[in-house]
Amino acid sequence: MVKMAANGEKQQGHRPGIYKQKNKGHKHGKHRTKGEIERENKGRVSVTALTKKQRKEQKKMDRRHKANQLRRNKKDMVLTEKRRLGSRDGPPHLVAVVALHAGVDAGAVTRLLRGEGAGGVVHQERCVSGVSDSFGLILPRFKQRFTFLSHNTADMHSLLDVAKIADSLVFVLDSAEGWDSYGDYCLSCLFAQGLPSHALVCQGVSDLPVKKRVESKRALSKITEVRFPDARLFPLDSEQDATLLLRHLGTQRQRKLGFRSRRSHLLAQHVTFTPNGPAEGMGGGPTGLGTLCVSGYVRGRPLRVDRLVHISGHGDFQLSQIDASTDPLPLHLTTPRPAKPGKGGDVDMLDGGEDEAPVRVLMKADPSCRESLQTEAEVDPMDGEQTWPTETELLEAEEARKNKRVMKVPKGTSDYQATWIVDEDEEENGEVDEESSDDDDDDMMDEALDGEDEEINSQDPGSCCGSEEEEEEEEEEEVCSTERPGADQRYDEHMDEAAEEEGLKRYREARANEMFPDEVDTPLDTLAKIRFQRYRGLKSFRSSPWDPMENLPLNYSRIFQFQSFERTRRRILAEAAAEEEGAMVGWYVTLHIIDVPFSVMESVQSGKPLVLVSLLPHEQKMSVMHVLVRRHPGNTEPIKSKEELVFHCGFRRFRASPIFSQHTSADKHKMERFLRPDAPSVVSVYAPITFSPAGVLLFKQRNDGIQDLVATGSLLSCDPQRIVLKRIVLSGHPFKINRRSAVVRYMFFNRDDIMWFKPVELRTKWGRRGHIKEALGTHGHMKCVFDNQLRSQDTVLMNLYKRVYPRWTYDPYVPLPLPWVKREGTVEMDDQDME
Repeated sequence: MVKMAANGEKQQGHRPGIYKQKNKGHKHGKHRTKGEIERENKGRVSVTALTKKQRKEQKKMDRRHKANQLRRNKKDMVLTEKRRLGSRDGPPHLVAVVALHAGVDAGAVTRLLRGEGAGGVVHQERCVSGVSDSFGLILPRFKQRFTFLSHNTADMHSLLDVAKIADSLVFVLDSAEGWDSYGDYCLSCLFAQGLPSHALVCQGVSDLPVKKRVESKRALSKITEVRFPDARLFPLDSEQDATLLLRHLGTQRQRKLGFRSRRSHLLAQHVTFTPNGPAEGMGGGPTGLGTLCVSGYVRGRPLRVDRLVHISGHGDFQLSQIDASTDPLPLHLTTPRPAKPGKGGDVDMLDGGEDEAPVRVLMKADPSCRESLQTEAEVDPMDGEQTWPTETELLEAEEARKNKRVMKVPKGTSDYQATWIVDEDEEENGEVDEESSDDDDDDMMDEALDGEDEEINSQDPGSCCGSEEEEEEEEEEEVCSTERPGADQRYDEHMDEAAEEEGLKRYREARANEMFPDEVDTPLDTLAKIRFQRYRGLKSFRSSPWDPMENLPLNYSRIFQFQSFERTRRRILAEAAAEEEGAMVGWYVTLHIIDVPFSVMESVQSGKPLVLVSLLPHEQKMSVMHVLVRRHPGNTEPIKSKEELVFHCGFRRFRASPIFSQHTSADKHKMERFLRPDAPSVVSVYAPITFSPAGVLLFKQRNDGIQDLVATGSLLSCDPQRIVLKRIVLSGHPFKINRRSAVVRYMFFNRDDIMWFKPVELRTKWGRRGHIKEALGTHGHMKCVFDNQLRSQDTVLMNLYKRVYPRWTYDPYVPLPLPWVKREGTVEMDDQDME
């Protein structure tokens, strides 16, 4: 580069070399200058950056605001439901009046409530089908409407059905005693099932002197606080008291019951039956099938036409269509509110005649989308079987065909008749084969062995006396039986001797099981390895493996199973909660239920209420249900496993034979031979799937028709793979005791059994553990080695286990229980009998 100097001379410029230092340029980050920022903000103040503490406080405030919003939304939802009940937009407030004492009259309570002084207007008589004492009440002052019904408490099934759908219960108490024994029994059943909102009412307080009224109320409150600690007691002797009770019923907080709030349900107010025509081939007529038209208010959740409906006590059925009918109890006595169709539902107008209002069809069922009535899985009997017999089986069949049976038959017997004659040897062999193939053979043999021991123990040492002593004893018994012909004979009239003997046997078995848990005697005439061939030993009941898919019974091919029942339950309940299709809550609709037997109509005509519930998906299918129950304190009779019981599970009731097991968190559960009174037990039974929560009641029906409440609880799960193991304990006694070994006898009675059960571990009642070392002789003596020296009073035990399953005895038909009036006749005695 050439530069000009001051004197005009040219100078050569300096060029830097390759080692010239080059500094890095300033990294401004492409940020805007302060001037640019001020020009863009145009006078607005910039946001100040928050510190970590400020951000934490901001998150805390956000969480607090979110919690407040959720709380406000839930409060608004509860208030909306509370205001909707009994209003124009919701169903009428359903109130059931229940008398808890034989000396009170529930009809007097309903007469006061329907009086003109209470402020209500009776708009409909006998508004509930099958219940004579029912009426619809409109309160223009409170802008609410009620449906009252009073049913006889002697019918326990109807009482429980009404309590399942009632919004409020009014308990009528006696002013002196509160409730009697049967009233306490009803309260136990209602509390176990799930008690809705309620009110306590007593009559007769105003008839007492003024000075004794306060004392009477205080005494009655002390009685009721055992069952109802926070309940208010309402005297009901005047129309002013009736007005206060109506206001309390309309404004009190509604208790939410999980099993009904998640399902659509309906109480029938009008029922008609149309038999199927001959062309349909369903056997129409008074004893055949037909279409049942049920009208009522939709409650709980929206009702869909493609879902199955369950009629309590009668079974599951399908819907064909849903009609919108005119509201029979309008709050404003002007033109009724038109029903709106749900999403996806079409409204069709059908002429109902000159005098009837036109029928609006809300929706019709699509056969392709409708739920199926299939309850059991299709069973393929050839599934898993071999396609061709082996050579050994062919040879055995050929030899069996060649071997002809020779037997002695009466003269003149034909060949066809001779084939039906069974030899005694074959009959005995057949019985042994059947017992060995049956899953319950061990229980039957245990009972037989116990019965023989009881018979031996019950024999009198002096029973070998002569016939003269027996005749004298018979004469003495006859004389004794005729000494008191009055009270004793009348007392024995209602006694069932067979039931008494069966009860004595049960008490002895329960007592023996309590004193010697699971202990059985080794049979003398049968090898133990054959008698207990289904059992196995476990090193540890807690940690030893047991395959849940091993040797499953044939009934398991008929049931359904979920990969995860809890995940399916949450998904179905969430979908049901978000459902907005179908007939909405509060609509008065008519359901057309197809293929219903005429016995349902007969039940309505006999005076029983009809309750319908819409089933959730899969709730008609059979599976293994587990129920957690606790023994009812009022029942002390032993309840044996696999005994038939009556179940009230949610809206269903059925009969089944369950098994009992312990409630633990392990993967294996020990079976209980009897229902324990001191601890909760798990009841496993084949039954339709029901999604929890739902209350469960267990009743036992006697031979005379009486049903006793034996246990109460709730649904636990639906798990066919839950392993229930039955344990038996074989006991032996030390014959010779050494330092570390002992000779044990009376556990087995032959050498083969000892060698068969040699791998199973032994234990003693005093905590010693050991194993069988070798057999001594041929009569069942064996040498055993233990971890410490035995005591002479100790007992050697061996635990064996096998998996057990419930019996398939599911029956949806439950007979009606015996009314309480007849029960009193069998329990109470006259004064003449007591003298």
